[in-house]
Amino acid sequence: MQDNATEVTAAGIARLAGVGRAAVSNWRRRHADFPRPVGGTETSPSFALAEVESWLRKQGKLAEVPLRERVWQQLSGHPDGPVTALTHAGCVLLLIHDRSPVWLEVSAGSDERLAQMLPGVLREVFTPRFGAEWAASAESATNTQSAKSTLSASGAPPITGAPSAVNTPGSVHTSDADQPAANAANDANTVNVANAANAVNTAPAVNASPRVNPPPSLNPHPAAPAPAVHGTAAPAPALHTPTAAELLPSVPLLRGVAELAAELGARQTFEFLLGRHLDANPRQYTLTPADLAGLMADLAGPARTVLDPACGTGALLRAAATRPDQKPDQKLYAQDSAPELAALTTLRLALHTWSTVRGATGDTLRADAHPRLHADAVLCHPPFNERNWGHDELAYDPRWEYGFPARTESELAWIQHALARLKDGGAAVLLMPPAAASRRSGRRIRADLLRRGALRAVIALPVGAAPPYNIPLHLWVLRRPERAPAQPEVLLVDVGQFAGEGRGGPDWRAVREAVLDAWQAFGRPGRFTERPGLARALPVIELLDDDVDLAPARHLPPPTAADGPEQLTAVRELLGETLRLTADLTPSRADAAHPARWPLTTIGELARGGALLLRTGGNGGHARVPVLTDHDVLSGTDPSGTLPESDEEAVLTEPGDVVVPVLGGGSMARVIDTATAGAALGRNLVLLRPDPAALDPWFLAGFLRGTANNRQASSYASTATRLDVRRLQLPRLPLDEQRRYGERFRALDEFERALRHAGRLGEQLVRGMYDGLTDGTVAPD
Repeated sequence: MQDNATEVTAAGIARLAGVGRAAVSNWRRRHADFPRPVGGTETSPSFALAEVESWLRKQGKLAEVPLRERVWQQLSGHPDGPVTALTHAGCVLLLIHDRSPVWLEVSAGSDERLAQMLPGVLREVFTPRFGAEWAASAESATNTQSAKSTLSASGAPPITGAPSAVNTPGSVHTSDADQPAANAANDANTVNVANAANAVNTAPAVNASPRVNPPPSLNPHPAAPAPAVHGTAAPAPALHTPTAAELLPSVPLLRGVAELAAELGARQTFEFLLGRHLDANPRQYTLTPADLAGLMADLAGPARTVLDPACGTGALLRAAATRPDQKPDQKLYAQDSAPELAALTTLRLALHTWSTVRGATGDTLRADAHPRLHADAVLCHPPFNERNWGHDELAYDPRWEYGFPARTESELAWIQHALARLKDGGAAVLLMPPAAASRRSGRRIRADLLRRGALRAVIALPVGAAPPYNIPLHLWVLRRPERAPAQPEVLLVDVGQFAGEGRGGPDWRAVREAVLDAWQAFGRPGRFTERPGLARALPVIELLDDDVDLAPARHLPPPTAADGPEQLTAVRELLGETLRLTADLTPSRADAAHPARWPLTTIGELARGGALLLRTGGNGGHARVPVLTDHDVLSGTDPSGTLPESDEEAVLTEPGDVVVPVLGGGSMARVIDTATAGAALGRNLVLLRPDPAALDPWFLAGFLRGTANNRQASSYASTATRLDVRRLQLPRLPLDEQRRYGERFRALDEFERALRHAGRLGEQLVRGMYDGLTDGTVAPD
């Protein structure tokens, strides 16, 4: 069956042909036979992918499209939406991962035969992976639905089972959507993946800052399940077996996905497609960075049963499942109010681990899917600042052992939910907004958490650790007390000093080492050795005042300043040397000249002619190497980023490469030197590798920084500016003349670097003088 239903936008056509969007607009105006729009809007039309490819092929404009790009185009243009397509792809990838010979057998025939056979073979894969409870719920849902609906195109009732909704829904990654699972079937405890596309469009950002995630379900006492509250939809399995009718439009995509899996592997293929989908919808999902997820999993320690009640895309459970010391027979429980996230997380975890996965969809605080669970660990990145979390309905819920949370304290409701789902001695780690440590409305619950020894540590993270990136978030580490401690203490840690510059992110290696070193020392017998400015173990009695303020910065002694004056003297001397160097590097007087009228070419033309190689930054890589970020390029600093580890081939820089950021509207280009060479190219960067026999790299970088050049090559959205590097222009000059300009551009670059260095030293000196004068370590005379 030809995939005539897949649609592609003008931007997708530009990628297929290797041109800019303006070229696509010109083709539409100049060629009467250009395919007509089949969807979209008047300002952003979509076209049938098959018709576009046919037209491009006839015109000789079809570039050789990588398989992964072709598959992504099919997925993003799926008639039922990208989430449905991604879910179907994940189901087939799990089949390929677990039983590849079965896939080869069922895919050998026609598309109709494949669609009819897939539901049965998928059920055979899901049952052992998601457990007997999944099979029971699938059968129950099927029997209920068959009484109300017709048979599917395959002749079998739709299978709506999923990881058991009883006792064990578990899932992944910290991000929680703000929409209740309204489309969880009221009559069959099933999540229809076909409805997930609509859910994605309406669900707020996942798991982080101010987003409205309807509080999950009324959680009964750990010993007995409780009904959903006031009409809230009951929790439902995260995944159902798609029917033949649902799968038929996806068959061309599924064949392409299988081909890509043969090249990359099933797990890596799903990660690639999921990553592209998340990148394409940045405002819809709030993600937990992999480094933070790993730190939270390490703080919780090895665990046989792990729950994430606001799983989002599954980063936290994935981090727990891939720990080197993970327990055998591990079970992962996940729940999310967004059905599409719960389904994708369930598939993601099943592809990453052989642990038993229990995924459920539902409003966790109002309709808990795991009321009888006693987990070894709970990891959670809950929604913040949620007013509609169930305050009115849940007033007498048995989970509020430490006090009934105020309407403005949804985070403390999540804290108590986590403690209620732990076994005695179990650990919970939650990402929290800093206000939760000091708001007066929560002081009584904080006090009781301290008195009973449930709250073990509060860790202040650096700015930029997780969204919202402008706020220094906290980690709360809790244990369900087995008995009340005689003299409870709490560990307060502040690693804000390890914040990176701008968007580069924190120094995660330093954060990890400092936090885990303090946490492990706190757990050992004996007195905790205080770390000035970093960590302190405090008797809880010292915190039980009128405010019960747990913000670490308010209780930590200042860092030692024994060498303060000497360090400031050294900084002052270095600043003086840098200023003298800056004066020597100041450009000579600019002599007037007549405006030049050079013949011009573009980066796109040079790339097609072989004068340079053009590469874009990736989403992952094999090697764990430093990553050059767009912020590093803009600020002139060393590589500071990280990329998730995957089988995708990272783009590594070489001396003489020119790197250009494409977002932000600034005119900047950086020539890679030997110190920066070998770093991986980060997102939102384009690498240009000139042929030394045709282009001088400093000449190239210098002309790319021209303000007028950047203006004519930029496109403007309502909130951002994007640079089309292929449209940047260069004069056609002989190589000797290029080198003359290149030497001048190199000198300007050295002058710019010296200015930046002087600025940083000046800021350090001023900040140190203020601190020294105010803490008494520097005399005013």
